[in-house]
Amino acid sequence: MLAFSRLCTLVTFAALVSGAVVVRQNEIVPPASQGAPAVEVSVPEEGRTTDSGAIVEAAQSVDQKETPGVDELPNQPPPETLPTVVDGRRTGRRTTRRTRTRGSGGGRGGSGGPRNRPRAVEDYVQIFAGTGTGPTDRDASIHGTAYLTYTLVNNATYNVEACLDFCSSVSRCVFANLYYEFNNYGLDFEASEQSNLKCAVYADVHTAAEKTNFGNQQSYPPPAPLIHIQQSGGWALRDLVEPNVPEGYEYVFGPIDFANNAAGYMGFAFLSTYDVDACAHECNQRGADAVGGSCKFFNIWRAVVDGNPTTYTCSMYFQTTDESTATNGGQGSLEVTYSRGYRRINYVIDGGFEGYQDCSDFCFTTSYANWVGTSPPGGTLDATIFHFQPYARTGTGAALLGSATGVDNLQGTMSPAAALNTVAGRQYKIEFYQSSAFSGPTLEAGSRIDVLWNGNLVLELRPGFTQWERHSVDVTAVGGDTLAFYGGAAPAWSFIDDVSAYLL
Repeated sequence: MLAFSRLCTLVTFAALVSGAVVVRQNEIVPPASQGAPAVEVSVPEEGRTTDSGAIVEAAQSVDQKETPGVDELPNQPPPETLPTVVDGRRTGRRTTRRTRTRGSGGGRGGSGGPRNRPRAVEDYVQIFAGTGTGPTDRDASIHGTAYLTYTLVNNATYNVEACLDFCSSVSRCVFANLYYEFNNYGLDFEASEQSNLKCAVYADVHTAAEKTNFGNQQSYPPPAPLIHIQQSGGWALRDLVEPNVPEGYEYVFGPIDFANNAAGYMGFAFLSTYDVDACAHECNQRGADAVGGSCKFFNIWRAVVDGNPTTYTCSMYFQTTDESTATNGGQGSLEVTYSRGYRRINYVIDGGFEGYQDCSDFCFTTSYANWVGTSPPGGTLDATIFHFQPYARTGTGAALLGSATGVDNLQGTMSPAAALNTVAGRQYKIEFYQSSAFSGPTLEAGSRIDVLWNGNLVLELRPGFTQWERHSVDVTAVGGDTLAFYGGAAPAWSFIDDVSAYLL
């Protein structure tokens, strides 16, 4: 009986001979000899650019403006930011606010949310004043976008300080509208505050032109007079706070008054408030594009129509870009303001293998600073990195599994040179593109790739003859995780490109 070590040697030798014979018999010029793929591989399209017309059309028809309701309870927590329109279609999602039931009493709701930072009255500037409190004076409150919540302040005086203190306590508040509301039965008899001085707070700054809520509702039984408003003043933060960069993203540009107009456009959503975290969430959960894969960049901006804030656009892209493509300042009566761009972090360094630049045209290696290819015992060049545009999906770099010279049919392993900078317990999406079309349909029928996460098999592919197909798998990190691609068996070679790991 043959010793185990000798048996392994014979098996390996047989594999070497088998692979070389198949390559030679089929007169295949292997990748290491700059062979041409059996079929011409198409280059992926850049995708469409931003559909500004559709965004403008939707912005001019949508109504995201609110004001405190007549029977709405005070001191409710600010609602979460919601998508109101997605790709031109209304979502039907609306903020639900608790209202007063006659005879139930007012009561105080929950707190307005955590304080963003300590503020003083001096941190605010008055935007507009009220029109007076005389018997015949009439005014209107703000009916505008990004309404958060309201409180009732002591009406013994026109209590500006208490109103601004409330704004300071509410997350995302940058503007407060203070006004008296008369002939509201709930405020007069049921609210525990026993006050008709309303302080409504918003996540956007508004002007006197948006004072369009004059009341005119019937709260007391007829023929009692209708609700009316007096002394409606507005205050805004003197210096707007820069939003925090969403987790899993990096800041690219802004704020500027130009929206992105780049290729790789995936679609848009209107948000109920200007909320970069909500826009990042929309990007993260956006379905993959057939050509470009996952959302990798978003541009959030405020639309101002006829001088008034109207909506908050979140445009998404499968290609990253920078400020140079932000060229759309608006159309007609719509102006772009507060435009910011954020790039999704790829936790795989150099997932496109573009860091390997040891030649101007054609060269290959088993490793460089960012990636390492490993052959099994007895194997030769079973995992390599190529600098050669015809082998790449995008750019000039790609990885190859399977003997680059075609001398064996053993599987190789390709891994990032360093562990990924991941966070324990968090989920990540591994995404990559694979092509096994080099040798033609018959010889590529047995192509294979296994994806290993910390040495464990998380995705098993037997793609056969394919041209640059996208694959993905969700994984859970333990921190400092390792990623590897195992497979290839010449002449069933497999190329890999555009590898990414995104935080979910």
